Amino acid sequence: MPNIVYFDLETQRSFSDVGGFSQKHKMGISVAVTYSTARGGYIIYPESEMQALIQELTRADLVVGFNHIGFDYGVLQSYSVFDLLEQTQNLDMLVDIEKTLGHRLKLDSIASATLGTGKTADGLDALKWWQEHKRTGSPDPMMKIAEYCCYDVKVTMQVHEFGVANGFVKFADRNGNIQQCAVDWKI
Repeated sequence: MPNIVYFDLETQRSFSDVGGFSQKHKMGISVAVTYSTARGGYIIYPESEMQALIQELTRADLVVGFNHIGFDYGVLQSYSVFDLLEQTQNLDMLVDIEKTLGHRLKLDSIASATLGTGKTADGLDALKWWQEHKRTGSPDPMMKIAEYCCYDVKVTMQVHEFGVANGFVKFADRNGNIQQCAVDWKI
């Protein structure tokens, strides 16, 4: 079996904090999470362990994420001396679905329609928790970020597994109707 690594991260700063999307390399990472099919479990990476995260991603047979090529790698790139995209094998589900549909969808929209469950929070909550951690020094906000990020990795994995097994994922269109998007994510 190939080692599939599901991946997500949360940032320390927002786009507005760093001057826009083109400056995502300045956003910093509060927490990153992976789930490895070879390991059969999660790892939570604090900012101090980005080199271990990069090693895991580059050693994976396939890295699966949702907008990880367009966003997460751009943030993580500032922690690496080599081009992450060139050093990894990737399936970015957002990119793949956008090619088919011609427009972007949110992970929450796909997860809600496909799995019947959505995300537990959003990135803005994670930013607030990071600020609370920096202000108070309490580990509790960091645990909230880690839990939220782990759940996003779990949802990403479940959407991917559903797509592999069924050849499609579901989403709610602009009118709230459930539609299907064909995917070819065979491993």
